[in-house]
Amino acid sequence: METNSGIQASLSGRYAVALFDLARDAQSLDTVADSLAGLKAAVAQSPDFKGLINSPVLRRDAAGKTISAVASSMGTDPLTTKFLGVLAQNRRLSQLPAVIRAYETLLSNHKGEARAEVTSAHPLTKTQITALAKSLKARVGRDVAVDAKVDPAILGGLVVKIGSQMIDSSIRTRLNSLAQAMKG
Repeated sequence: METNSGIQASLSGRYAVALFDLARDAQSLDTVADSLAGLKAAVAQSPDFKGLINSPVLRRDAAGKTISAVASSMGTDPLTTKFLGVLAQNRRLSQLPAVIRAYETLLSNHKGEARAEVTSAHPLTKTQITALAKSLKARVGRDVAVDAKVDPAILGGLVVKIGSQMIDSSIRTRLNSLAQAMKG
């Protein structure tokens, strides 16, 4: 698990800590987290939005206006919208996905949770995620927030990362191990 000092060592981490501190002072940690989750989904699902935040040619004022309009249309809270404006003014919108990950880690640490990144070949249902979180809680001894990702390349099974620990029970890894064993 990353520590707060480890998070602050990166540029995106410093932005995340600043946002976290502002959200904590405004008593809106979960509201900001919800807005960031929406932005995270938009980055993952929309090539246009991903292109917007990664555009090196968009002027600062244009980037600020555009990201504010997008955030408003998504129903993003005012603090997160202002924060996006700061990222745009500082030409750091490309750091948004890393800032979101760092914020999620800070929030999990604040709540005393562990954060697990779970990769599966197919989308997990809410029931499966809940059962997995319960199993992981028994293993790590505290609540676990599950961040589910889909990667068809693993073919089946799961890859679970909690901090620096990784449990790889994917079919791809098993097939690779079998291929290595057959080579001698």
